[in-house]
Amino acid sequence: MTKNQSASDIHFRDAVAADRDAVTALWAACGLTRPWNDAAADFDRALSGPSSTVLVGICADAVIASAMVGDDGHRGTVYYVSVAPKQQGTNLGRHLMAAAEDWLRARGAGKINLLVRNENARAAGFYEALGYDVEPNTQLGKWLTPR
Repeated sequence: MTKNQSASDIHFRDAVAADRDAVTALWAACGLTRPWNDAAADFDRALSGPSSTVLVGICADAVIASAMVGDDGHRGTVYYVSVAPKQQGTNLGRHLMAAAEDWLRARGAGKINLLVRNENARAAGFYEALGYDVEPNTQLGKWLTPR
């Protein structure tokens, strides 16, 4: 989607295995990948479970947006929210998050949790503009596998 295209030029769908390379390249282009996470394995795992998927935004047969979504039976979680750098600022991220919210709402999730790295103030502002609140929680973590 460019500034000359509209949201009607884009459709969202669940990713399929053939989308893996395009999606993981998009995640890398958006700075979302980390050396200790295997993005391709994350993609495959999301597609293999009944309570998760990767949503993709398609325009002219190209993946230009994606979000990994999952439902633990109580809350939904959104990861790897990405919009191709040339399409950022076109409201595509807003449409992508609406698609993720719809996917989770259809499964009965009453709340969405998402994490934003502290250094990513731009993303935090984006989510706050969509109505997400910074919550008074402490995130804890423990590695179960070596990094």
